[in-house]
Amino acid sequence: MMKLKLLTVLAGAVVALPAMAADVTYRNDMAPLLKKYCAECHAATADAPSMAEFKLDEEKYKKAKVGPRSDTYEHLLQLVNGNSTGAFMRRLDDGTNPYAKEGKPGNMYKYLGETEAERAANFKIVNAWVVGEGNKWDMNGIGQRGDMPPITLEQLRRMKLKY
Repeated sequence: MMKLKLLTVLAGAVVALPAMAADVTYRNDMAPLLKKYCAECHAATADAPSMAEFKLDEEKYKKAKVGPRSDTYEHLLQLVNGNSTGAFMRRLDDGTNPYAKEGKPGNMYKYLGETEAERAANFKIVNAWVVGEGNKWDMNGIGQRGDMPPITLEQLRRMKLKY
């Protein structure tokens, strides 16, 4: 009887394995999403700066409605895991994060799709790429922002960012 119960549990686990979501990767998930929703302002054009170039003259690029490049894995990592850690997720946040101002979505959330359902689904992909499915990014940055504490080493280690 004990063997039969064990076999039943193991069989259930094997059947459940294919149902688990695959890891979200830059190549399979983020690159197509960024190309479709973000390339207009963050593409590899002659005018699109790297994150370092953007920081040197933010006002100029903001006036031109040109954001830092996110067309390659390396450029995207500069946005997500560089000196501006947290800004990427704050701007894309759906407004449910406790640090979201007045529960409002970030200023770039609206570009993640035409409908709320599409935006929510795409934000879920982005969030899973950054910190893994089922986890929520805390929105912290390198330095403290108001009542939001700076990012911790533990939070940095949670980041996935798979190619």
